[in-house]
Amino acid sequence: MGRLAGLGLFGLFGLFLAATVAPFSSDVLYVGILMTGINPWAVFAVGTLGNWTGGITTYLIGWLGRWEWIEKWFKVKPETLEKQKKSIDKWGPPLALVSWVPIIGDAIVLAMGFYKSEPVRTCIYMLVGKALRFIAWTLLYFKYGEAVLSHLF
Repeated sequence: MGRLAGLGLFGLFGLFLAATVAPFSSDVLYVGILMTGINPWAVFAVGTLGNWTGGITTYLIGWLGRWEWIEKWFKVKPETLEKQKKSIDKWGPPLALVSWVPIIGDAIVLAMGFYKSEPVRTCIYMLVGKALRFIAWTLLYFKYGEAVLSHLF
């Protein structure tokens, strides 16, 4: 995190990676950048944009996936894929609100792309979910400051 934090807002765009299937912690990087003293609202804007575009990338990777590949390479039965599609369709684009949740959020976004959830609404809900997460971290930073948050990370 030290090198990315040293890069300031440019380093914060590393949240793009955290929103893809790469194992990377958005929260640690975000709080680390907040602790550098950069304007918190700039950190919020850049962090949200970076994490959101990473989520869109994961969604697009899913969109490119083919049922035949999943059936062949992962030995998933067509009935299982149909059942999963029904679950994704049941919740629809609002399901993207949870895209910020570590591990499962990325899998949900990938599945939403794979099952062709409506792109525009899915991306809007994803943006809202990710923005709410970072606004929460920003408000925690304002309320409790560096002293408390540094002990968490």
